[in-house]
Amino acid sequence: MTIKFSEIAFIAGCALLTVSCIRNEPLNAECDIISVSLPGDVLNRQPLIENNKVTLIVKNDVSLMSLAPEFELTPGATMEPASGTVRNFLLPQTYRVTSQDGEWSKEYTVTVERNNTINLNYSFENVRVASALGGMCSYDVFYEVSPSGQESMEWASANPAFALTFQASTPNTFPTYQGENGVSGYCAVLVTRSTGDWGQRLGKPLASGNLFIGKFDMSDAVNHPLEATHFGTPFSNIPTQFSGYYKYTPGAIYCEPDAEGNLVAAPGKTDMFSLYAVLYESVPGQEWLDGTNVLAADNPYIISTAEIPDRHASEEWVEFSVPFIFRDGKSIDPEKLKAGNYSIAVVMGSSQDGDHFCGAVGSTLQVDEVSISCESED
Repeated sequence: MTIKFSEIAFIAGCALLTVSCIRNEPLNAECDIISVSLPGDVLNRQPLIENNKVTLIVKNDVSLMSLAPEFELTPGATMEPASGTVRNFLLPQTYRVTSQDGEWSKEYTVTVERNNTINLNYSFENVRVASALGGMCSYDVFYEVSPSGQESMEWASANPAFALTFQASTPNTFPTYQGENGVSGYCAVLVTRSTGDWGQRLGKPLASGNLFIGKFDMSDAVNHPLEATHFGTPFSNIPTQFSGYYKYTPGAIYCEPDAEGNLVAAPGKTDMFSLYAVLYESVPGQEWLDGTNVLAADNPYIISTAEIPDRHASEEWVEFSVPFIFRDGKSIDPEKLKAGNYSIAVVMGSSQDGDHFCGAVGSTLQVDEVSISCESED
């Protein structure tokens, strides 16, 4: 077969064009951690990767002094120190991820925890202010500290999703914020808010103030709000009592959304808050509970619950102390407890049906000095 010069020129031109396209392709500007793992069978849960924070939960007998996490990064990105570096995780460690194009970088704090490090007392004294919408608004993020003064737990709320409504600017205009005049010091304040025109168009006309142990999944918040609340954290004790204080003022008009997303008054109904704790077995595929199953009677993994039987409105602080009651046929398996297979969730909200966008705008729940009592190990 004879190939003409013109055909050779054409092929060569295409090759040059292809090389040129490859050379001109922009380098990746992303600098994210995609996944993380630890060598050996040491992890007790899937790693929790947030915006600039990674939490690894390991089994109780794992030493934290010499661990070498391995990271998968966005294509072309680099990390300092390098993935697989051995480090002492008795304290949180910092990693910097730099994009392939070298123009962007992000600093991650990586924390390693054992199952038995969760706080049992919650005072709501500590908040940091987070910004949203490019600094157009800001909201409170509650966290707890250990006896040594280190941050030990961060509470989750739907405040990040509420920012999308453009109905808030400062922390005390969001559904969940830190208030003054607690039982001791500050307290948590949860308020049911209107979501304005944005929420009405989506059929989600109000937002209950909420606060819970777990994580709020922003990627699922708009389309699947019930699934966006990931309730629970590993727990290696046997809880016996759930205690604390609350105040509650229901909003003036209880409403439900109609077919167009408008709030319509429901005569004869009065709003009520939610405040409870749940112990459950964490299994693959259900490592957390969510708004669809957190108190479901047919959830086979719930072990015990602590619910206030006589919740009521009050302008004064109401003290509560309720036992964890086992579901029928449920008990604690000592081997599963030792292996870290149980988790606990603490959930509170200003409108108990707010996850279905029913409630009264203005309903206000204040909570303070919450604690979980557990059986002694003796």
